[in-house]
Amino acid sequence: MNLPQAFLDRMRERLGENFPAFLASYEGSPHRGLRVNTLKISPEEFARRAPFPLGENVGGDAACFYIGEEKPGADPYHFAGLYYLQEPSAMTAGSMANGLNKRRVLDLCAAPGGKTTHLAQAMAGEGVLIANEVNYARAKILSQNVERMGVANCAVVSASPETLAARFPSYFDLVLADAPCSGEGMFRKEENAIPEWSAENVARCAVRQSAILDEAAKMVASSGHLLYSTCTFAEEEDEWQVEEFLKRHPEFSLVEMRKLYPHTFRGEGHFCALLRKQKGEMLCKKFFPVRKNTQAERAFRAFEEDFFRAPLTGTLHTLADGRMYLVPAGMPDLSGASLLRLGVELGAWDGKIFKPAHALAMAFGKNANRKLSLSRDEAKNFLRGEALQKDFPDGWCAVCVEEFPIGLGKCVGGTVKNHLPKGLRLVKGQ
Repeated sequence: MNLPQAFLDRMRERLGENFPAFLASYEGSPHRGLRVNTLKISPEEFARRAPFPLGENVGGDAACFYIGEEKPGADPYHFAGLYYLQEPSAMTAGSMANGLNKRRVLDLCAAPGGKTTHLAQAMAGEGVLIANEVNYARAKILSQNVERMGVANCAVVSASPETLAARFPSYFDLVLADAPCSGEGMFRKEENAIPEWSAENVARCAVRQSAILDEAAKMVASSGHLLYSTCTFAEEEDEWQVEEFLKRHPEFSLVEMRKLYPHTFRGEGHFCALLRKQKGEMLCKKFFPVRKNTQAERAFRAFEEDFFRAPLTGTLHTLADGRMYLVPAGMPDLSGASLLRLGVELGAWDGKIFKPAHALAMAFGKNANRKLSLSRDEAKNFLRGEALQKDFPDGWCAVCVEEFPIGLGKCVGGTVKNHLPKGLRLVKGQ
């Protein structure tokens, strides 16, 4: 691996006698990890069902495992949202948030969604989670992962930190700022990042991180926490960043700080710092302005009565174009931000009928009384977009791999028509 000489010189000076071990770590392969989605299945149950070998737990977390060189991204269980493929070191931030008050949570730089969905698991469906990504294209990927994992209490938005800080002063119990960084810790995993490295880029990242942290600080409620993370080794972006932040914000104190190196941890480079705010008054008290549509709601309730075992919990919100969402209790006013996802998209009412959305199946399909259970091979055919021949009552159904929903089908005369969005289907040959 052709690492930049200036980078090596910096690391040699920083690590001293540990530098040879650090350098030797680049001769090995990156470690791979998987986090079980406890919103859908317990770690113990997944371990019994896993179609590929699981290694040791990562950092002692029962839901996080090392995995080998298999390709679990094409497995039906992955489409069902039973797990998230995540670099082992990147699981640290979510683990550090365990035990904290998490009624109102913001993931400020959230794409592609690993840390967002980790936080969602810790929240276990309670409270409100806002996942933000300023890059709209990346926010779409974030929204897809939130959907796949069946997170029901999350809104996905795209806005600048400054826009959100103006909207949510002293509001969140926890703000996670996984800030853009120079990526030094990912060199072994992503070699294409190496040519982009320079000391000048490290300095630019540090300036940007400082600005992000200042905006994040404004949004932390009294006694709330700010969790800062990067995937770099640069002290300017890590320890020094925290040190300078505390000088600017004496209302915060350092709770815990962790730095992971590939020669001391079975993963890539990562840094996390947990800070606590001593004082601050919550000023944002406006809730999301729900838009009601009596006819649309009546159509959905008729579908709900037939499709589910019990009514869903939450408030119905209908857009002007007929799309309907289930908004969790306590969702704040999100004016000023581009909104990609609000709770769970239930479907759409066209003025006559209600048509369910894929997100409805992924979040609530486990509670459907109209479930079509498939074998793993049958599920792969469905995921490729194929129709199925099944003896099933006519109407909508939650199509499942075993009992875990992977999408929606509509049965007509023994043929289950495939309603899996085309962009989510398996590529032919997988």
